[in-house]
Amino acid sequence: MVSSTLGTFAVLWAILLIFLLSVGGFFMFRKFMKVLPMSDGKSKLDWQNHYVDSSRHLWTEDSKAFLETLVSPVPGPFRDIARHSIAARIGQVALEQGAEEVTRDHCLEGYILATPPRDYKSLESFLDKNGIDYSRFRHLLQQP
Repeated sequence: MVSSTLGTFAVLWAILLIFLLSVGGFFMFRKFMKVLPMSDGKSKLDWQNHYVDSSRHLWTEDSKAFLETLVSPVPGPFRDIARHSIAARIGQVALEQGAEEVTRDHCLEGYILATPPRDYKSLESFLDKNGIDYSRFRHLLQQP
């Protein structure tokens, strides 16, 4: 009786350990892929940091608050990473357009561009639920 309970516990423990290591490995691999240099010599993470730093002076209190609203559906442990990635894309959009400050339109466009296509349905649902008008950028949500 004791040995079968112990054996069952050991098997369940091994399954849990393999699952947790797999999940951790997946996220570590994704992070590793972001720091590999691209053809221009900079990694995706380098470019994100560049756009965040270059556009820091363009952010207003309203645009910062709007960014917080946009990242609110992201689970807490991943929110900082998502905020940085989305802010980088918003900064890139604002800099490429030669803007003097980051507006809500820049935030929406950057948010949509930073979101993977698999998440567009939940993105639209979130924007609709919060009464955010994204009609000008609906064309960006068309999947190829």
